[in-house]
Amino acid sequence: MPSRRVSYDLAEAPMAPGEVAIVGAGPGDPGLLTLRALSLLEQADCLVFDRLVSKEVLALASPRARRFYVGKASRCHALTQDETNALLVRLAEEGRRVVRLKGGDPYIFGRGGEEAEVLIEHGIDFRVVPGITSAQGCAAYGGFPLTHRDHAQSVTFVTGHCKADGELALDWSALAVPHHTAVFYMGLANAGLISRQLQDHGLPASHPVALVERGTTPEQRRVITCLGELVETIAREKLQPPTLIVVGEVVRLATTLAQPTPAEAIFIEGETLELVPQRVAL
Repeated sequence: MPSRRVSYDLAEAPMAPGEVAIVGAGPGDPGLLTLRALSLLEQADCLVFDRLVSKEVLALASPRARRFYVGKASRCHALTQDETNALLVRLAEEGRRVVRLKGGDPYIFGRGGEEAEVLIEHGIDFRVVPGITSAQGCAAYGGFPLTHRDHAQSVTFVTGHCKADGELALDWSALAVPHHTAVFYMGLANAGLISRQLQDHGLPASHPVALVERGTTPEQRRVITCLGELVETIAREKLQPPTLIVVGEVVRLATTLAQPTPAEAIFIEGETLELVPQRVAL
């Protein structure tokens, strides 16, 4: 990385003391960060960041910025959401320029809307910067599109877990339709339910599924399976969060569109195919 800090003329006012920027950091690859996000990172006095924000993205902020980790994992929170809200309010009221940095997009399963409501309640100025969400990044880096004229004319982003570990009550009939892509965030723990409900509502056991672990990062793993073998595949491959579950015919395109890494293997209905890495001339 160059040592010189870079400024961009984005026709946007600089951050003011006491302002909060709710910023999407993208799915992990620092190259997917927006220019506006980078500009605000360079201005921040304080960073309040989540578990899925990569260290490479954090390194782009000013070294003088104070860092506050508020990451959440299943049943393991550095701070509760209420405590995170209170931290944002306190730092802003101290006159700090605060960047609330979230993996993916802050308004797609990122609780950005909840935090914005709290800031409004306390009269704190804020701005929101969207980021590339995990569904877009994992699909592109996994080698398949989310929509395609021949395979999927619609796409749905779905949360794979519920608030306070409640029941995952979804409109399964709307998700289990042909020519449609369903992307489940945070769905590993409920993979059995997802597989069963989609089959019960009409999708065949052979319907293709992609599992992308740590998408867009150097540790990315992509495994392709089917609904009938979803649970077994997750157990066999020891997949861990964050892993995105993508259900749909578009997944079949990964065998032709993907640019595989040397160690990557695709598992299709129990069969392992070792892929040969390709060199691409630029």
